[in-house]
Amino acid sequence: PQLARAESEDMDQPPYRMNKSRREAVLAAVRERCGQQGWTLQAAHVRTNHVHIVVEAAVRPERVMNDLKAYASRRLNRMGLDEPARKRWARHGSTRWLWEPEHVSAAIRYAIDEQGDAMAIFEAVDA
Repeated sequence: PQLARAESEDMDQPPYRMNKSRREAVLAAVRERCGQQGWTLQAAHVRTNHVHIVVEAAVRPERVMNDLKAYASRRLNRMGLDEPARKRWARHGSTRWLWEPEHVSAAIRYAIDEQGDAMAIFEAVDA
């Protein structure tokens, strides 16, 4: 509770929430950027206040995360869904290398099936 209170006091904008239009825009941006970069999107689940993504890429996970955050933000701005100064994403996020096929499968299942009601979802057909 103390940490949550301290973090809340540090915020200069209200928490970001994505409605259906924003979730769909973020998912479309993720799919497009992965295609442009040659990354294989295995799964994505865009929730109201966070995003779960499983990507196969030959770059560091932090690079993927930062690139997708920036690309999604640009799309939201371009669509006029938010003001350009709107802060949306945490400074970091959970980034993990997944080396074993069973770990990738578990991450996909977690992203798609264990987040509550389905929102904006993508799952690769061969995942």
